[in-house]
Amino acid sequence: MKRFSISLPNDLLSSLDKKLDGSNYPSRSEFIRDLLRKNLVENEWEQGDVELMGIFSIMYSHHEFEFIKKLTSLEHRSKVKIICTTHIHLDNHNCLESIILKGKSGLIKEFCDEIASMKGVKFSSLAKTGLIDL
Repeated sequence: MKRFSISLPNDLLSSLDKKLDGSNYPSRSEFIRDLLRKNLVENEWEQGDVELMGIFSIMYSHHEFEFIKKLTSLEHRSKVKIICTTHIHLDNHNCLESIILKGKSGLIKEFCDEIASMKGVKFSSLAKTGLIDL
């Protein structure tokens, strides 16, 4: 590990310290390392052609039978690798599905956007992760 100094305006340092109060971060350094990792992963996603992983979550009405057929078809012809799916019945009307994906970031985004825009989807979210060693 290397050490280096960083200069911050007082108000920015104060905001950082307030954020750390009550958090589980053991130090400013660990918090800043996490911020850097998140930024680096986000930059990797913006390149579009880097192989990464993501977790795509969708909540949908299970009464939309055409949605389920379209989702299954899309998953089978996908250009990204589907590592795992988890399906949860939330109540009599709603299901939650998480899909763990691996592939080029641009293709993952296309896959998720296509599902998110389908009739019956009530909520969707892509958690972006990286394969880079940080």
